[in-house]
Amino acid sequence: MIADILLEVVLPIFVLIGFGILMQRAFQLDLYTLAKINFYYITPAAVFMSMYESEMSPRLLGTVTLFYALYVSALYLIGRLTAARRKFTPGMRAAFTNSLILDNAGNYGLPINDLAFKGDPLASSVQALIMSLQSLLTFTFGVISIQGAKTQGLYRHAIIGFLKMPVPYALVLGLLLHALAVPLPVFISRPLIYADQSLVAIALLTLGAQIIKYPLRLRRLDVYISVVLRLLAAPAIGILIVFALGLKGIPAQALIIASGMPVGVNTSILAEEYQNEPDFAAQTVLLSTILNVITITGLISLAKLVA
Repeated sequence: MIADILLEVVLPIFVLIGFGILMQRAFQLDLYTLAKINFYYITPAAVFMSMYESEMSPRLLGTVTLFYALYVSALYLIGRLTAARRKFTPGMRAAFTNSLILDNAGNYGLPINDLAFKGDPLASSVQALIMSLQSLLTFTFGVISIQGAKTQGLYRHAIIGFLKMPVPYALVLGLLLHALAVPLPVFISRPLIYADQSLVAIALLTLGAQIIKYPLRLRRLDVYISVVLRLLAAPAIGILIVFALGLKGIPAQALIIASGMPVGVNTSILAEEYQNEPDFAAQTVLLSTILNVITITGLISLAKLVA
């Protein structure tokens, strides 16, 4: 099983990331434009289609949301306790906590889910919901934790950032049209389907181009602590919550796998934008993504055995 998962799910992901790395080195891609294409077109289209074709019941939707709230709360507490024990500065404490709770549920998690479950609509819906919740967290808590409510207009900035995100609107619209059984005309559905189908290739190519800009340095103990907690402690917490909520089958497997994503690129983007430990954030993104080839293989195998 492990060999099959490695060959059929994980290695295709890293081959596409590798193409992104090579193209970035060869052509110096416009990362800003790539990010905008992913953020404002491809990802919202994928989320919309996942919700529109969703097989999630209202009860399951609530359960997944509860899972995420418990999961993030547990990681937040671990981050704060670790930061206190390590006597981090306020800025480092915020960067460390963000590296635990802001994972790569989008341009890494969605492709992993798609390949692991072979496009299963229920699994896709679960991951799309997790990614949407992650986006909300990034532009609310992620921003506020870095700024520490010290900058005038901080909350207005966070609210404006939240309102500009297309993913929540795509999520709500997809759920609404699904609930009302509204048929989509071909001239609308076809472009959305094409965008959805391009997600895996474009998102992973973009991820490869993004992470190669960060030089890998292996001297900071705090980076290793963050990566170990992100790749090992986080999925352990996810598994415990899945069992506590009594989830089974594909939803349980999807949530377990979703809990094992590497540190999100948005962690580094926020750190750079606000000049808050950008080197630490970049290192956690790069190292956790590299090591995830091992941990996600084992986690997918484990999820299919225990759930």
